Amino acid sequence: MADLSIHKQIEARIKKLGRGCILFPADFYSLGSTEAIKKILLRLEKKGMLIRLAFGIYLYPKQSKLLGNITPSLEEIAKAIAKRDKARIVPAGSYALNALGLSTQVPLNAVYLTDGAARKVKVGKRTILFKKASPKNLAAVGPISGLAIQALKAIGEGRVIIEEEQQLLKLLKKENQEALKQDIALAPEWIKIIMKKAIIAA
Repeated sequence: MADLSIHKQIEARIKKLGRGCILFPADFYSLGSTEAIKKILLRLEKKGMLIRLAFGIYLYPKQSKLLGNITPSLEEIAKAIAKRDKARIVPAGSYALNALGLSTQVPLNAVYLTDGAARKVKVGKRTILFKKASPKNLAAVGPISGLAIQALKAIGEGRVIIEEEQQLLKLLKKENQEALKQDIALAPEWIKIIMKKAIIAA
């Protein structure tokens, strides 16, 4: 009976959170034992209420008449994992390039630097890779300038073409100028030279 009561509480909490929410067993540990929670989530998956995105990660899916269940992006899943772990993440490598429009190729794997645990999360045929990084690599405050540093590192010193630089500078000029100046100080010397061109003279 107690199990049935926990089941109802979990179901009610999921419905309250609303469709599109990404869930973890830990979200419900206050309601019962770890084992009971895992069994109930498994039952809700079999019932069709939840979709298992990856090991220990569930989705209460949004539904479209045209597309059926709508699956979140790897970025949304990565952000949900980071929020659960109270960790910071920054897109890196080809994922940073794609996010800034410097590459049209959608990478199969999403790579993030993190101050949380290093891990690999398999989502269907795709993977989210969290790489442990030093606090300096995660200290950028500007969303655009933080991405720009990682994108430039991915391209490599001496390999940035004019079109890429122009695209980056165009985006960096939209960044909060104080945040931009603060983040430039964190970048390697060759990246500083490029990013400084985006500072708008007062």
